Amino acid sequence: MHPFRAAVEAGDHAALEALLAEDVVFTSPVVFKPYPGKAFTAAILRGAGRVFQDFRYVREIGGDDDRDRAFVFKATVDGREVHGCDFLHFDEDGLIDEFTVMVRPLSGAQALAAAMGAQFERITAEALGSSAESVTSGESAE
Repeated sequence: MHPFRAAVEAGDHAALEALLAEDVVFTSPVVFKPYPGKAFTAAILRGAGRVFQDFRYVREIGGDDDRDRAFVFKATVDGREVHGCDFLHFDEDGLIDEFTVMVRPLSGAQALAAAMGAQFERITAEALGSSAESVTSGESAE
């Protein structure tokens, strides 16, 4: 099992973050603009962990030495079934420098967009190093 998959399935956020390059770029399945940087990508992945229920990988595509890998998953978001794929590119040091997520069907993507949108203030605060508690209590994240 690939270390990325093992970290995600174990809910090991520290191990997952250790696999991210400083200059990683995260491309969302529901937002056009990509999100650059390790802090933001790690915060997005923690947010996804909070919104996905019954998350599981069902297939890995690519060999151990491949710099491009795909991880097919299934999950539920607010009662909607989501099928998706994490497409990863690894740099010369073996760290993830591109992280793209695709999901289907449309109803699942819409549920994911709404659930992640509700998390976005907390995600931003986490990425900027602010306390998530201050954000959820209504204080400024700055």
